[in-house]
Amino acid sequence: MLQEGDKVPVFTGFDQDNKKIYSKDLKGKFAIYFYPQDMTETCTIQACNIRDNYTVLKNKKITVIGISPDSTLSHKKFEAKYQLPFPLIADTNHSIIESFGVWGEKKLFGRKYMGLIRTTFLIDKGIIKKVISKPKSKDHVKEILEAWDTI
Repeated sequence: MLQEGDKVPVFTGFDQDNKKIYSKDLKGKFAIYFYPQDMTETCTIQACNIRDNYTVLKNKKITVIGISPDSTLSHKKFEAKYQLPFPLIADTNHSIIESFGVWGEKKLFGRKYMGLIRTTFLIDKGIIKKVISKPKSKDHVKEILEAWDTI
């Protein structure tokens, strides 16, 4: 997994509107959050927490981008159902996910499997300033803001 001080990997992805997003364009403050799957309970809680506090993030000049292995079509449905005001990048081939190091072994009910490890990276001018491992979905924006205050 990438750590504080690492450069953001070079990537290109498409959001829910099929708009191409390039890592080279990530200038300023960004919160890139990786989440396992659209429409699941915990991922929805996390996305809605960001939606409900989006104005606070914008006022702090923090841009949010969500990334998951879901398709652009799935992201579009997720955005529409919950009125999400930020881009969701589709990474169906896991290239971005793996470049950040957030694909790995997970355990659920004693069963091991490979999956996306929910993680948020706070980035300023292309450098990772803070990594939030295992973010609290209900309070994620609070975590983001508190972390930015320590940077």
